Amino acid sequence: MDRLLLSLLVAAFFALAVYGMWKGWRRQAIAQSVRIPPFPEVPEVTGEPVMTTKGLYVATTNAGHWQQRVVTRGVGMRGPAELRLFDDGIEVDRAGAKGFWIPRESIVELKTAKGMAGKVMGTDSLLVLTWRLGDVELDTGFRGDDLGEYPQWIEEVKGGAQV
Repeated sequence: MDRLLLSLLVAAFFALAVYGMWKGWRRQAIAQSVRIPPFPEVPEVTGEPVMTTKGLYVATTNAGHWQQRVVTRGVGMRGPAELRLFDDGIEVDRAGAKGFWIPRESIVELKTAKGMAGKVMGTDSLLVLTWRLGDVELDTGFRGDDLGEYPQWIEEVKGGAQV
């Protein structure tokens, strides 16, 4: 009987912890939805991409605060994605989730980094795009399958943007 009671107590504690995390995630999403405007939709006509790369969408955070993950509007979940660079902006096409558009004129900087929102590596393995959305500056992190493409991405974005 003691073993059953202890097992039920552990299961109840685990369920309560999961519920608390879910509730915190929801509260954070609601608070951010007031501060952060909706992410731009991908335009219907974009032309041919200048560059594309596949990899992992890591997160979007408040610029300069690599642990403050943005969770509102569905952008908080990490997953497979493809980045496409166009003359007018960058499309973040996330598999199984809604993608978004980063207009070229909103781009502040494109650089590499070692970590972002719980994903930390020993080398500069993340491509981090700093951009403006309304009055808010955001960092969007992407880990490409081919890290050798990063210098070309940085050069292409610097060449066409006001960086």
